[in-house]
Amino acid sequence: MSLSFRAAMLLSRATSGSEPGREVDLEQDLHVRGTTEGPGDVSELEFLEDFSVSTSCSISCSSSSPEAVTGESFCQCELQAAPGHGTPLQGPAAECLCGEEDDGFSWVWEETSKSTEVSLSCGGRKASFHADYSCGTAATRGTEALAEGQHFWEIKMTSPVYGTDMMVGVGTSEVNLDKFKYSFCSMLGNDEDSWGLSYTGLLQHGGTKEMFSPRFGQGSIIGVHLDTWHGTLTFYKNRHYIGVATTRLQNKAFYPMVCSTAAKSSVKVIRARHSPTSLQYLCCARLRKQMPRCPDVLRALDLPPGLLRLLQSQLGWVFNLPQGPEQPLRDAVVNDLTQDTMGPRSSGSPVSTQSASPSPSPLSDTQPCRACPQGYLDTGGTCVCPPTPPSSDSSEPEDYQSKQGCRT
Repeated sequence: MSLSFRAAMLLSRATSGSEPGREVDLEQDLHVRGTTEGPGDVSELEFLEDFSVSTSCSISCSSSSPEAVTGESFCQCELQAAPGHGTPLQGPAAECLCGEEDDGFSWVWEETSKSTEVSLSCGGRKASFHADYSCGTAATRGTEALAEGQHFWEIKMTSPVYGTDMMVGVGTSEVNLDKFKYSFCSMLGNDEDSWGLSYTGLLQHGGTKEMFSPRFGQGSIIGVHLDTWHGTLTFYKNRHYIGVATTRLQNKAFYPMVCSTAAKSSVKVIRARHSPTSLQYLCCARLRKQMPRCPDVLRALDLPPGLLRLLQSQLGWVFNLPQGPEQPLRDAVVNDLTQDTMGPRSSGSPVSTQSASPSPSPLSDTQPCRACPQGYLDTGGTCVCPPTPPSSDSSEPEDYQSKQGCRT
């Protein structure tokens, strides 16, 4: 058997059907078939030795359950139904478009700055990893370095989410996207130049991981807000606030990044907005904080049509930015882990959303509110919005369900 054929055999065995954390013993095979029959075989042998060294890194990387995460979708669309790992990898014939309202993007994925196992589509907004099989970790970054100003983007998980890791985060230009091309690991946050949020809920930076959020899966929408003015990096899940991941990021330039070890996995940019940290932005952000539960702040302010269109086109994302509840999803996850460790929940713990009592309906003789389609006007003429349903990922504080007023 020629060494060329043997090389193909070894590569096929090392990649097809490989699992995260499994190391292929190529060195033993090289000892058995290591003899060469001419100068042309030397380069092939050296290639196999290099490949063996690269794949040996996989044994030191953490591995997770290969089962796909389900039940974490932004919507209840039937196209997001994924019964488990295996059958859904081919993907549905039609793609779910829920939550994809934006049509303008300040950046897309970079064609020239990506791993070889990444292919781009949808005008560069969709990144697909490992088209046939996976033999390591693939990654890509955005076309623009996010330096000054406010940056907000959303990544939708458009395939089953499983394997060693699939991550969303940021990194500097120093991050080597091909560093772990032959090993399975959590790439983003593996060094000091990047931060990464794993689908398992772990946040990583400098090689250190901490529990940060609920897990996410197919159909989940992960939002990221990079505030270079305050130097903060904030994450959201399904348009609910998770928490601030890190601070002191001023005077630095970061690229949006994603990585995956899962075969036939994909993610899609569904929103990418930028705004300078101007007085106009600060005023809009303040208004949003003053009216956190109002579904349409701009219309509630009853602005002139021209100003309304201007703010909607330039800063509409600010008014849609989810505001953090008194107990972020991050704290709820930590509390759940503490309760699981110390024992069952006490009777005073928050109840699940299924057992929460329904909100009282407005009286039949009240007038509808123009700003809040589901709200009503009280006797004083104030628009009363219904309570925002809590996220299905974690229980919310009781006062989260209290009614909030909107200006008319």
